[in-house]
Amino acid sequence: YSTPLGFFLQEDSSINPSPPDYTKVSYGLLNRSYPTDQKYDPSLTKPLWPRFTNYLTALNSNTTDIKYKLLYLARHGEAYHNVAQSYYGTKCWDCYWSRQSGNGTATWLDAEMTPRGVTQILASNIFWRDVALAEEIPFPQSFYVGPMARTLATANLTFASHPAWNDSRRFAPSVKESLRETINQCTCAWRHSRSWIAERFPDYQFEEGFSEVDELFTGETIESASAQALRMKGFLDDIFENDGSLVVSVTMHGVNLNPLLSVVGHPNSMFTITTGQAVAVLVRAKREE
Repeated sequence: YSTPLGFFLQEDSSINPSPPDYTKVSYGLLNRSYPTDQKYDPSLTKPLWPRFTNYLTALNSNTTDIKYKLLYLARHGEAYHNVAQSYYGTKCWDCYWSRQSGNGTATWLDAEMTPRGVTQILASNIFWRDVALAEEIPFPQSFYVGPMARTLATANLTFASHPAWNDSRRFAPSVKESLRETINQCTCAWRHSRSWIAERFPDYQFEEGFSEVDELFTGETIESASAQALRMKGFLDDIFENDGSLVVSVTMHGVNLNPLLSVVGHPNSMFTITTGQAVAVLVRAKREE
């Protein structure tokens, strides 16, 4: 995997101390020309995004052993474990509070979004319903979501009310175990059962082999950084091998982003993504013989 450069402002690490709100900068797509403009838009009067989308389509039509995908990588809205960690401090959180289900006021066992988190994601909903349509930002052709309550709700609130859907074509993302929180001792890393998810989000689709109960969380095992990177690579291998979509939405956790960016060779793999935010990444995959 590799990341072609010169497309998005998030490639520049100088923005990391204060990353831009993706809804304010249209995912950070840079104003540039493309080799395909000569035929598609010689006068350069079309908006930025349609010219980029046309170029992406052309890239995939020129080769069989190399594939390109545009990934929208989104972090869930603020959840109760985020608030609790900030309140108690990292030391107290790690050694005691993270292993509890809550504190009597808030629950962070498979943490849900806070009201602030819901507000963050409503901004994403408005972005996709209004700004993205106006600027012709390509709507995702496939949707993937992690199995935790906060990511499931984030994806639903972001996309389910979009005008692209109707009674015969509903928002039905694929629930992927590989997009879950880091597996550690925090109860926020435990997920509810498959039945619980299906009852809350009846249109969601489960990947093959998705277990009824959480078989990965033990409350004792801590996933290594290399294991998490391998998990992200497995997810990429899956979608590049089995999904022909050019534009893909992925709703996951902040801790998933940096390992994934490292796997694809992104120049700014330590990009900071705050709750409710997202980043667009162009990924190139070359098939190995």
